[in-house]
Amino acid sequence: MNTRLAAVLGLACLLALAGCANAPTDDPTLAGAADAPADPASDRLGWEHGYWYNESLPVTVSDGLNATEQDAVVHRAMARVEHIRGIEFEEDVPVSVISRETYREQTGSGSGGSGSSTGITFDDVRYEALFLVGESESGSEESSETTSSSVAGYYSPSADRIVIISDTATPVLSETTLGHELVHALQYRNFDLGFSGSTLEARSAALGLIEGDAELVAQRYEAHCGDDWACVSQPASSGSDDGGDSGSGGSGLHYGIYFTQYFPYSDGPGFVASVEQSGGWDAVSDLYADPPASSEQVAQPETYGVDEPTAVSLEDRSDGDWTRLTRSSGAPYAEFGVAGLTGMFAYPAYESSMDDTAARPYVLSPNEFLNRNDAGNVDSSDPINYTTTPVDGWDGDKLYAYKNSGDAAYVWKSVWDSPADAREFAATYRDLLAYWGAQSQGNGVYTIPDGASEFADAFHVSVSGDTVTIVNAPRPSELDDVHAGTPTS
Repeated sequence: MNTRLAAVLGLACLLALAGCANAPTDDPTLAGAADAPADPASDRLGWEHGYWYNESLPVTVSDGLNATEQDAVVHRAMARVEHIRGIEFEEDVPVSVISRETYREQTGSGSGGSGSSTGITFDDVRYEALFLVGESESGSEESSETTSSSVAGYYSPSADRIVIISDTATPVLSETTLGHELVHALQYRNFDLGFSGSTLEARSAALGLIEGDAELVAQRYEAHCGDDWACVSQPASSGSDDGGDSGSGGSGLHYGIYFTQYFPYSDGPGFVASVEQSGGWDAVSDLYADPPASSEQVAQPETYGVDEPTAVSLEDRSDGDWTRLTRSSGAPYAEFGVAGLTGMFAYPAYESSMDDTAARPYVLSPNEFLNRNDAGNVDSSDPINYTTTPVDGWDGDKLYAYKNSGDAAYVWKSVWDSPADAREFAATYRDLLAYWGAQSQGNGVYTIPDGASEFADAFHVSVSGDTVTIVNAPRPSELDDVHAGTPTS
């Protein structure tokens, strides 16, 4: 399932870091150009089923779109995507609009996900390692709820259909979200998309292309709206999604997890645009046969095809009391890449801002990871900087998760472009430990006492050249059991 996530403009407003301007809303009663050319004799780019990309459509959305109106909007949207992307739709794409409540009911959001208990534990360890969700909570449930709170629409390849999620009482589609999802239909119909991986890093690299292509088209689509095109848009929501509690924003949005998920939408369009500007849309289409090898190549397009990531080697040195966790399918290890590391270091700024009792400094200032435009507002086309100083220089990482009779643990190894980059990451990671209440025990060992935060555990952090190794266990005495040779004090 390929999705479009809601934009993150509201994050800066939440922190009151700068003035926040609402995105312009198109008048839904307008239709487009006053006149359009006559219908062509045969199908062509920019025309679909009787509608040109600049055709007038006298529709209103205050009471929702009836079947005839929605059919017209969908076909005109197909023509508009053809006009921008330069690929012809050979067949219709079914489109439906549902409420967010219905979406949650259909997907079972918040139920903890699917799969074996071992697989769920594996996922929970990943979120704990990034200091996003503690052991007392379910990372799988938080991730599911964050997705269900932020997804704006999706394309199902198996059903070859699009679903738009609406937050209004009368479900209404957003035309630019529809445009995004229509690109996904073109992708699956015209390219081989079998390169998506099973780790966060592999998915970030693959979706940097897939979602980046779709989002770039959606951004250019939206740039026409309200100017030379009028577009159907959802009325402003009056629901409860503006509220929030500690660690989440309205309806379960967890900002740290959201940052790990939003990477392809933030940095993907820039990566795709860099290729399109130098070689046109044909060059973008060629990327599907040679996709980016890492999230770093997406975040820094100049590294594509030049700076290949390191295949990190990690030895299992656990004793008999600890069992390494794997999944029934996919990679038997975790990789986080620049998306995961940015989420880890950025989340304290949001977690702290939502906790009235918190007096802890940020690990990263929001000014370090939020990109701003000339007006000082968050840049809606590229809102997040995923290559801040402690993350820039990432070259690969790998995490093994472990379980004994009642506890979890992990070993996480990362490789960097230089020893200086490794030291910079390790120093910021130690700041992160301190933020969550860690105390140094000497010899690279740190402990977070019970009650200091939800991440009470023992940690060992070591730097050797361009490599950083982090070992986690419930108690210092167990660090060596999880990874033989690790100091315990």
